[in-house]
Amino acid sequence: MAKKNELTHLAVILDGNGRWAEKHGLPRVKGHEAGAERVIDLVENLKDTSIRFLTLYAFSNENWNRSEEEVSALMELLCSFLDHYGKKMVENKIRLLVTGRRDRMPQKCLDQLDSVIKMSAENFERTVIFALNYGGRQEITDAVKSIAQQVKNGSIDPDAIDEKTVADHLYHPSIPDPDLLIRTSGELRISNFLLWQISYAEFYFTDTFWPDFDKAELNKAIDSYYNRNRRFGGRN
Repeated sequence: MAKKNELTHLAVILDGNGRWAEKHGLPRVKGHEAGAERVIDLVENLKDTSIRFLTLYAFSNENWNRSEEEVSALMELLCSFLDHYGKKMVENKIRLLVTGRRDRMPQKCLDQLDSVIKMSAENFERTVIFALNYGGRQEITDAVKSIAQQVKNGSIDPDAIDEKTVADHLYHPSIPDPDLLIRTSGELRISNFLLWQISYAEFYFTDTFWPDFDKAELNKAIDSYYNRNRRFGGRN
């Protein structure tokens, strides 16, 4: 069992790829490509830490509002990432999960995701969760719909509904809540990410663009976490 203040689950909002590319005079897609490489580095850099769960906000519901060209490039990049890195994840005993709605996702990407998820389902030491076509409000809405249906058919007593009932109907109820949420690129908001799960998470904001978030930056965030006193609403 993890210690009360041990960093077990890290959640990251991967922000600043496009601005990184603009800063370097490159097309936005090059920023996303650099960001994908940084994801691989991050997973590798977690080997010697206590972190066993990593949730990455890779593509939100709202990201569909970007240009068709950029969205298409992002989906192609996801497929390419899975094609080149999926087997290595399995070899390194990394389990892949996805959180979010499957609708609107290209079937090619879904097939590749399902393949890696199946291959990595057993004999794993760490878990990487991609938040794709994800929104925290949507996740809670889907949980409420599921609970309402079960109340309707008589399998749940409305008077028995509590926080655990809601948590048990989220997308991945067996995954522990994040201990630390990192957002890169200087933005100071959580953008509809894991709204239920981060109720007591520690936040770490950095001006660093995601493609520049290297091991040194990761260590700064981890050190910041361990220098805090997590009281969970209690007294010192």
